[in-house]
Amino acid sequence: HYIILWGSVGVAIIVLVLGLIYFGGKSDESSNIISGEPRQVTALDWVRGDITAKVTIIEYSDFQCPACGAYYPVIKRLEEKFGSQIAVGYRHFPLTQIHQSAELAATAAEAAGRQGKFWEMHDLLFENQKTWSTNSDVKEIFIGYAKQLQLNEGQFINDLAAKDLREKISASYKEGVSLGITGTPTFFLNGRKLSAPRTYDEFEKIISEKLNQ
Repeated sequence: HYIILWGSVGVAIIVLVLGLIYFGGKSDESSNIISGEPRQVTALDWVRGDITAKVTIIEYSDFQCPACGAYYPVIKRLEEKFGSQIAVGYRHFPLTQIHQSAELAATAAEAAGRQGKFWEMHDLLFENQKTWSTNSDVKEIFIGYAKQLQLNEGQFINDLAAKDLREKISASYKEGVSLGITGTPTFFLNGRKLSAPRTYDEFEKIISEKLNQ
């Protein structure tokens, strides 16, 4: 479900996550929300949807994290169901100690964002996670994704080495640590930290309840 360490149990965990996503039962909101500092969406966040929406979900995530990859279709499905009623934000929390390409993947997304294609790169990274996460030359793969998105290749390559982008990612990570985040994915719904794991049904139930309040 929730990735803090990823070793020999990784395969078993991801199978369990997928099972929970598709076959997991429902539970009430009070048992799945734990205390956390309110997190407001700012202009610095990558947000898909209207930031003034009644429900805002912020995900602290790692592009190389298998559990994050498993949650990716769940979040997409929620976006499709609720549309403009919700906003979904992404914040970086790369677990570089165990995911050696996580920081570069985050930088690739930020570099694409400089050319207006953050979410497109975000989607490509998660949809192709199994391909690049085990590859020794991820930089070339990311450049290939940039070409696929018709980005300016030279600018993208320069931005992959940009100090300010690395600092932005580091600041996001440190912010997550200050909020008590120890693994990924971690979700905040309207400023309240949700416990993991989250199934689609549980997410849908909580969002629907918030929208009806």
